[in-house]
Amino acid sequence: MSIAINVRFLLPGKLEGLGWYTHEIVRRMVLNHPEQTFYFLFDRPYDPAFIYADNVRPIVLFPPARHPFLWYWWFEFSVPAALKRCGAEVFFSPDSYCSLRSPVPTVMTVHDLAPLHPAATEKKRGLPQLTRKYYEHFLPKFIERAEAIPVVSEFVRQDVLNTCHTPPDKVHTVYNGARDNFRPFSEAEQAAIREKYSNGQPYFFYNGAIHPRKNIARLIEAFNRFKQQSDAPLKLLLAGRLAWNTEAVTEAAAQSPFRDDIHLLGYVPEAELPGLLGAALALTYVSFSEGFGLPLVEAMQSDVPVIAANTTALPEVAGDAALLVNPHSEDEIAAAMHRVWQDEALRRDLIARGRTRRQAFSWDLAAEQIYQLLLQNARQK
Repeated sequence: MSIAINVRFLLPGKLEGLGWYTHEIVRRMVLNHPEQTFYFLFDRPYDPAFIYADNVRPIVLFPPARHPFLWYWWFEFSVPAALKRCGAEVFFSPDSYCSLRSPVPTVMTVHDLAPLHPAATEKKRGLPQLTRKYYEHFLPKFIERAEAIPVVSEFVRQDVLNTCHTPPDKVHTVYNGARDNFRPFSEAEQAAIREKYSNGQPYFFYNGAIHPRKNIARLIEAFNRFKQQSDAPLKLLLAGRLAWNTEAVTEAAAQSPFRDDIHLLGYVPEAELPGLLGAALALTYVSFSEGFGLPLVEAMQSDVPVIAANTTALPEVAGDAALLVNPHSEDEIAAAMHRVWQDEALRRDLIARGRTRRQAFSWDLAAEQIYQLLLQNARQK
């Protein structure tokens, strides 16, 4: 069978959420099913490291699709032509985009519907206006067009059903997993990592792209309150590229009375990220809206306690293995930081609960579930 896949987020040295999702799902499908031929559709020159096996055929399509006008060109002209040339029997798009013009059966993952109902503040400070308008117009059309919609949480499934009035039998919950390199680190390893990144001090940690929906400015303000109330020798390490509308974050960090304890690390290379997470006192992930919240599972995999927002999909993923807080309340976030800092028994309990909870999430299972959807929806030649 000829399976075509949109892999435009496989960017060397720049893998983030969608890139890692694509990599983890697609690599397993390719290696587990050598009897199939996979056509990888890139939008720019690719790294050969992403051609996982001999059954992969890479195709680079013009133009580089990183702007709404270019998204339209790539998906509505370049992709349909490529699908026809390679005789694709099914098309998998892991990033919530697909082609409206191509007749090839499509399986499209939806990670969230946040652009369809942003908060009033996000309309002012969130996605660029043209990008938001593109999502608002096309995302419901993409969902209607696709034959099967894997979603990353039951929260997203219900959102798709209620917002887009999609038939329930075509929306399938397929949870994400955690990469194998996230693991517990020994005390000696943790000490060496803290020496490198935080002058030997314990720290709270955040990992992910930085933009308004991630609520980092309020996290910094909550950290300020925690420091004022506790005088604890903790730092706040924020790993991730500055994505868009990040002025509030950089300003909050610069104006903090504890600015020397707040470190914006930028994009952290993959080799360093598991250690940074594994040596943290806790993960602090208080995003306003998430379709899944992959860093929670990565923290559980690393035996690191979790402080997470009590909104959208985060409680579903966290289960009973996190302290859940109102992401709009600096006091609640600061209080959770204080509890984790003071209570070693609480930390041990969260870690133990995380070890149980993480068993629900597997990239191997997710890849096989996606593959079965591709088989079920492929057209017969």
